[in-house]
Amino acid sequence: MTSLDNRRRWFALAVIVAAQFMVVLDVAIVNVALPSIKTDLHFSQDSLQWVITAYAIFFGGLLLLGGRLADLLGRRRVFIAGVVIFTTASLLNGLAWSEGSLIAFRSLQGLGAALLSPAALSILTTTFAEGRERNLALGVWGAASGSGGAAGVLLGGALTSAFSWSWIFFINVPAGLLVLGVAPFLLPESRADLDHRHFDTAGATSITAGLMLLVYAMTRATQHGWATTETIGLLLASAALVISFVVIESRSKAPLLPLGIFRLRTLTASNVSGLLLAAAMFSQFFLLTLYMQQVLHYSALQTGVAYIALTLTIIAFSGVAQALTTRFGVRRTLPAGMIVAAAGMVLYARLPVHGHYFWDLFPAFVLSGIGLAFAFVPMSIGGLTGVRASEAGIASGLINTSQQIGGAIGVAAATTIAITFTDRYVTAHAGSTALSAGALTYGFQVTFYALAAIAALGAVVALVLTEPHEHDADRAPAEDDLLLEAA
Repeated sequence: MTSLDNRRRWFALAVIVAAQFMVVLDVAIVNVALPSIKTDLHFSQDSLQWVITAYAIFFGGLLLLGGRLADLLGRRRVFIAGVVIFTTASLLNGLAWSEGSLIAFRSLQGLGAALLSPAALSILTTTFAEGRERNLALGVWGAASGSGGAAGVLLGGALTSAFSWSWIFFINVPAGLLVLGVAPFLLPESRADLDHRHFDTAGATSITAGLMLLVYAMTRATQHGWATTETIGLLLASAALVISFVVIESRSKAPLLPLGIFRLRTLTASNVSGLLLAAAMFSQFFLLTLYMQQVLHYSALQTGVAYIALTLTIIAFSGVAQALTTRFGVRRTLPAGMIVAAAGMVLYARLPVHGHYFWDLFPAFVLSGIGLAFAFVPMSIGGLTGVRASEAGIASGLINTSQQIGGAIGVAAATTIAITFTDRYVTAHAGSTALSAGALTYGFQVTFYALAAIAALGAVVALVLTEPHEHDADRAPAEDDLLLEAA
């Protein structure tokens, strides 16, 4: 390989990581702008959640489909299509004139993200050979993915305070146009080297509908309760669709998700751990933002700036995490990262009513950032270990789906726990209300202990399920399967 080709690969990495950073950023950037959006577009309190939920439903529900489309139709082609849709929807979001228009455009943006994200990760997988080079590339990817949520809160607060909420969406437009301008020249085109181009319509329909229904049910449960007939019905319908998907895939000659991929133990461990870590991490950002704004009375900008410590810690330690994973393997690094992340949650659980940034929040941010770096990087590496090039897209879609679905479940559960224990505090303390600092803080504290337990469970899963000898994977990729098929 010439030095020019080698440089081109790293430029290609910069392009796809920039696109992924936009996607992850957009999951969190909206949170601090919600009060402004509510006022300007006259949202009701009940419908405001749909600004986030509409994006999450389409993003989480369509990731597997997006990953398989990348394998079948061409990874660069699907990536570019995703960037076009995502960028266009970002512009339309900023120009939205009503509740309905913003929710519709956020749904479109989620569709673009579901095409873009797995295609980008599969391009990385097929561009860098498994081992040190891919681990280095995934270290950069993990830094972008792990820090995107914290950076989203920071950027959202700054843009909303300095300009208006529209700019949290407009900021994606020049970035998207830049990616579109260089992608055709820097990104290689490839597709799965298969003897067919059949598309599993039944499988795609069942899993997409099942996952979208699951995210909707989880979000609805936080407002209307878990024991209502509607919530139980939605969860049962979602479970039925997912079970139908498994049955369809076991019988399909050209499955959307080849079930044999789960024989790769490190991949399976990374996906299960990813679901658990995302459940804790998404909830962490959600609860900390509420704590800083409702208990400490930080402004949107102050809340965003507070996250700088977490963001920089994740970025700084992602390179270390990559090097240690390359040397010691996923089985040692991932559980350690999950344990440190759980310890960070315990520090969050000890945040007081009259918290001080440098004495209370800052140490927790640093410890949590180290844990997230040491978890996200080996998780990304493990989710692609031993995967054939022909299944790079679906493996990429799978690890992203695990994290998005885990996040939806985590936030729904965390919201329920926090509300329940806040209400118990109010009942036990005469004169307090559900919005009083003491009641809110007590609800957050109990919830963070629950999130710490979830992260610790992820560490156990990673330790037990990960392949003991990762280089002797259950199903090693065929040598010729690792070569790109020029399109």
